[in-house]
Amino acid sequence: MPTDRPHLSRVLETVLYYTDQQRAHDFYVDVLGMRLLDSEPRRSLFFRAGDSVVLMFDAEETAKGGKLPPHGARGSIHVCFQVPADEYDAWKTYLGKRGVRVFNEIDWPRGQSFYFHDPDGNLLEIANADIWPH
Repeated sequence: MPTDRPHLSRVLETVLYYTDQQRAHDFYVDVLGMRLLDSEPRRSLFFRAGDSVVLMFDAEETAKGGKLPPHGARGSIHVCFQVPADEYDAWKTYLGKRGVRVFNEIDWPRGQSFYFHDPDGNLLEIANADIWPH
């Protein structure tokens, strides 16, 4: 391994794609409680999630490129959010009351997580701990 390699400190932002901007906005603000940082009509939504940022783009528009290189994805994209351990069960209950179906839960060696979909089919996960070794 190279010894002169600089250090990566964290993932700053994660990108998901939507097909309906208003529906995505409403889910991430009203259901998940994220704070909208910025938006561009028919192109993007930017949310704060703790100390990270979730960028959401219109799947068709960003494939065209422009100021940024073209990008996109097809199918279900995955992101995992971490919550305090004592709020984990409350999240499952809360999402159920909001009509969001939790369809899988896993016990990991370092914690637990459960899975659900956003309105565009992105696979979202909530974990009660940092489930990865350091």
